[in-house]
Amino acid sequence: MDKTDLAWQIANGNVYNFLSRPRRFGKSLLTSTLKCYFEGRKDLFEGLKIMELEKEWTKRPVFLFDFSGLETADAVFHYIDSRMGYYEKIYGIEGEISTFVGRLIYLMKTACEKTGQQVAVLVDEYDAPLQHTLFKKEEHEAVVSVYISFFPALKTGCEYLKSVFLTSVTKYTQLGLSTALNNLYFISTLDKYATVCGMTQQEILDNFQPELEAMGEKNGWTMDETLAKLKDAYFGYRFSRDSEKMVYNPFSLINALSRKEIDKYWTDSGESSLLNELLQQVNTYNIDVENCYIDKDVLEMYDVSLENVELFLYQSGYLTIKDYDGDSYTLGIPNNEVRRALYKIVLPNALQKHSMDVDSSFNW
Repeated sequence: MDKTDLAWQIANGNVYNFLSRPRRFGKSLLTSTLKCYFEGRKDLFEGLKIMELEKEWTKRPVFLFDFSGLETADAVFHYIDSRMGYYEKIYGIEGEISTFVGRLIYLMKTACEKTGQQVAVLVDEYDAPLQHTLFKKEEHEAVVSVYISFFPALKTGCEYLKSVFLTSVTKYTQLGLSTALNNLYFISTLDKYATVCGMTQQEILDNFQPELEAMGEKNGWTMDETLAKLKDAYFGYRFSRDSEKMVYNPFSLINALSRKEIDKYWTDSGESSLLNELLQQVNTYNIDVENCYIDKDVLEMYDVSLENVELFLYQSGYLTIKDYDGDSYTLGIPNNEVRRALYKIVLPNALQKHSMDVDSSFNW
């Protein structure tokens, strides 16, 4: 899938951009694409849409921070310290500044002066440590404290910045981080970027004909039957008001085409412990996962919280946009893969049944 035109628009639009998408939807791949673009790696983009948009291919300093897999404040602290130390060596900086904010600002200033170019800062999965510590109050506050000692540099050092790009699954920008992250441009629900992560029906038809035919041949399905089964299982994600811009879950679709088998690839690929713990603390009887209404401002701007399970389910990929009426969104389950997984989690809590008993009532 060639999404490089959208990557170019992100890189050359607003300076501060934030994108939220469910796990395994390609956020890290997009971040890596932006890294290569900012590094001026023209050789990697030959023949792609971005070549029609970019003519200069300026090489810029790029600082990438990836918080995926970090689960404690101590791990976050040491990761930031190590990562900045790595970049400081590249630009010949001796460690004399003690604070993260001061070090990052000086790093950006030095890189800008030595190269003559503004820098790009890419932050991938910044919410991972916040998710891991959500139900551990002291550790959660400790992670926020480390972030407060780091992220303000992205605002204070704005004169040295060409672009800041943050990704996450869930959104946490108001946990004491408001002064550092209050200038982010939230592109997660913009029609323009609705398909930047994910695959449309037309893209599947244009790019995967051999794989579709092979899957149909193995299972004894016609092309129409193959497409219908894939659509029922993995399609239906909508991230904007535009009802035409719906996408497949890319992880599940690619796995299904590769293995020529319909299965629950996405839901089996990650932990659901956080969702389980969250649902156990709320009244699941009041969660209508098939027809849930949520205010426009809540979905587009608010952070997740223990009081708003529906927003968490949406940002995590368990619910998606079904309709928009100008004031509010209607959310629902995107496809059969998610329906099966979600009901295994929600129904046992609501009906006090074992998950195996609930699962047995669903046919894949």
